[in-house]
Amino acid sequence: MTLLEMPLPVFLAWWGLVGLLVGSFLNVAIHRHSIEGESISKPRRSRCPSCKTTLTWRENIPLFSWLVQRGRCRTCGWRIPLRYPLVEALNAGAWVWIASRAFPEQWAVGLVQCVVVSALIVATFVDFDCFEIPDEVSIGGLVAAPILSFVLPELHRGGVLVAWLDGTSQLDPSRRAALTSALAGMAVGAGILWLIGWVGSRIYGRDAMGLGDVKLLGAGGGFVGPGAVLVALMIGALAASVFGLVNILRYAFLVRARNRRRGRRRGFGHAFATGRVAGRYLPFGPFLALGIAVVLLAWPQIEPYLHFVPR
Repeated sequence: MTLLEMPLPVFLAWWGLVGLLVGSFLNVAIHRHSIEGESISKPRRSRCPSCKTTLTWRENIPLFSWLVQRGRCRTCGWRIPLRYPLVEALNAGAWVWIASRAFPEQWAVGLVQCVVVSALIVATFVDFDCFEIPDEVSIGGLVAAPILSFVLPELHRGGVLVAWLDGTSQLDPSRRAALTSALAGMAVGAGILWLIGWVGSRIYGRDAMGLGDVKLLGAGGGFVGPGAVLVALMIGALAASVFGLVNILRYAFLVRARNRRRGRRRGFGHAFATGRVAGRYLPFGPFLALGIAVVLLAWPQIEPYLHFVPR
């Protein structure tokens, strides 16, 4: 019996375990990205970021070890950030959800989607930590998207360019149409975000958009097509706006509480202005990654509500 011939529940359980293991590897990539002299392969074994003790296999079981150790290093008691189990659980959950929809009939498409989502998770948490997006994700996606689209044209099933070039929105798009859709998606995604950043820099007199964000949306466009990448940008912008407003209000209330403790007679307007300065430092990459993931995995569900945006 091959993997694809397994009963679906058994396959999903196995695939979820694989997703947990990959999630543990993603944690290594995220943590070591900003550490000078370290890489995915150096040092070879995982170790505690605080006391540098090499972890045993019992301390390195994805999710389970964190729960058993109650979120602390067994050697020094360092509190392990919640990010570690979150990344592992998020990656495993996403892989299981993708597999439940794509396997076994569309296993190749599902496998590509799993890899793309894992890359987006890395980009998200590295951007939160370092305010930068790894070139391994963005440039790697720019290279991989047209190649995979040509090899696996089903990635662009239902795309507007596929329908126009092939004469119909068929289930099996041609390689030429899929490649054209990927290249157009890359151009639209990177181009529109670069244009927004250029206009913003002219208005505000400072950089308004990081080049990493431009490359990330371009890479995402290569996998979802030109129409869907615009929806991804709208979803990302909306999510960033809501999160940013909440973040500003959080800082504003903290400043207001501090002023009251110190007996300062300053109104909420001053606190809100201070919160706006603090809330300005919010990475955009995680929200772009969210938008890309939504249109990549749930386009058939959201497309009926977006008739004005063909994929």
